[in-house]
Amino acid sequence: MNESALDLLELDPPSPARSSVIWLHGLGADKHDFEGVVPELRLPDDHAIRFVFPNAPMRAVTINMGQTMRAWYDILDLDIRAGEDGDNIRESQGILQGLVAREIEKGIAADRIVVAGFSQGGAIALQTGVRYPERLAGILALSTYLPLSDALSEERSEASLQTPIFMTHGQFDPIIPIQWAIASRQILESA
Repeated sequence: MNESALDLLELDPPSPARSSVIWLHGLGADKHDFEGVVPELRLPDDHAIRFVFPNAPMRAVTINMGQTMRAWYDILDLDIRAGEDGDNIRESQGILQGLVAREIEKGIAADRIVVAGFSQGGAIALQTGVRYPERLAGILALSTYLPLSDALSEERSEASLQTPIFMTHGQFDPIIPIQWAIASRQILESA
C-alpha cells in the first residue's frame, strides 16, 4: 500500500503491474472508500493489476449548504442537470487524464487502464473516458450519469468508440435517479 504526495492511495500487485484501475469515489467520501473492494474481487496475483484511488479536491458544495467536502465538482441543485458545474467537471477530467498519463509513464498501456467511479466519481470516469484520445481498457460507471452530455457529440474521441463501458445503477438510489443513468446510456449508445 502506498499513499503518495498526489493525495492518492495505490494498491500494487505482488508482481510488477501490467494493468491499472483508477477508481474515483463519490461525493463526501475519500480515497479509502473502495479500498476494501479489492480483496473481495479475489483476483489472481498473476493478473498484476494496480489499483489507484485518488482523493477529490476539497470544495464547497452548494446543495450541502456550502459545506466543504471532497467533491469532484459542485452540485448546484437537486436536479443536477439544471445547472452543471462545467468548470470543475473539466478540472476533475484533467485530474483523471493526468492519472492515466501517470500510469502510462509507469509502463501501463492506455488499453490496459480502466477508469472507474461511483456516483460523482463515475460521472468523471464517463466524462473522461469517452473524451480520452486513446482507447482505454474500459470505463466502469456505478450509480451515475454522463455529465455535460450536450457537448458529447463534438467532444467525444474516435478512440473511445472502441472502449467498453459497464454501467450499473441501484434501483432505489436516493441521490441519482435511475432515469438519469438510463438517459445517459441512451446518449452513449446514440453517440
